Order: sequence, then structure tokens, then C-alpha cells
Amino acid sequence: MGDIGTLAARVRAASHLTGQFLLRSGRTSGEYFDKYLFEADPVLLADIVDAMRPLLPVDVDVLAGLELGGIPLVTLLSQRTGRPARFVRKKAKEYGTCRTAEGGDVEGLRVVLVEDVVTSGGAVVEAARVLWEQGAIVEDVLCVIDRQEGGRDSLAALGLTLRAVLTRAELDAVA
Repeated sequence: MGDIGTLAARVRAASHLTGQFLLRSGRTSGEYFDKYLFEADPVLLADIVDAMRPLLPVDVDVLAGLELGGIPLVTLLSQRTGRPARFVRKKAKEYGTCRTAEGGDVEGLRVVLVEDVVTSGGAVVEAARVLWEQGAIVEDVLCVIDRQEGGRDSLAALGLTLRAVLTRAELDAVA
């Protein structure tokens, strides 16, 4: 089955749910990949992050994870690559620093956004805009699963390249 096929089978077995699910995009789906189920498994999470490493551009300065699913991924990926991490909130904190992006400045730095599952790309676009406003250079997005429902094209329209460990097609192939 190969390494990616084996990983796809493990991710699917750990996180694939059926039923009726409302997605962040507003669409409904008869199936759902519950990222918390694969992120909560320490061995599977480590193997996913190991598969992410070769997808990183060589000139990246900082890795930025999106709240909440991107946080475990970016934390371990940062530890495994030695590149610093940033954490992007859905909305600015209302106390303390009142920031949307936490962990340090990003101005002038090449930042790769790290996300769990990309469907329409909406959350990634919002995070990229936050980082662009802070002077970051954001051109690449790294995710575990590309659901292949328009996210790649939405991101490309803004100059963002999506790099996915697994695609919906690969997950379907191991069903």
C-alpha cells in the first residue's frame, strides 16, 4: 500500500465519521474527518507530522498553526524542525496582549500556515489576512487533509499554495 496509503488508512480508521455534519463553510456533509481523533493519538500525530516535514518549503522562517486543530500539529512540527511556531486565534484575545497571532512577531518573516483539514479554505484565508496585516510573507499552507471541495482553488486565487499530506481521494481509496 505504500507509506502514504498506510497513513491514509490509519487516519481514516481513526477519524472518519458518518452522519449529518455542518461544516465551517456552511455546507452539510454525510461524512466528517474528526481531526481531534487523529491529533489525540500521539503515535499517529507524530507520523502525520513526519509526513508534513518534507512538504515544508526550505526557506520558511516560522510555522503558524490555526486555532484549534492546527495547534497540536504546529507545536510538534516546530519541535521536529527547529522552526519557531506562532498560534493564530479565530479572534483577538480580549485581555492581556489582545493579539490574534501569538508567539512573537512575524513582520518580514516567511510564514507557512499549518491547518488540519481544508474544505473551502475560509479559516486559512482569514488567518493569512491577519498575518499579512502584521507584515508576514505568507505563500504556503500545509494541511493534513485536503477535502478537495474548492479550498485549493480559493487559496490559489489569493496566491497561496496548498500542500496536503492526504487528499480526500487518497482517503477514499483506502475505504
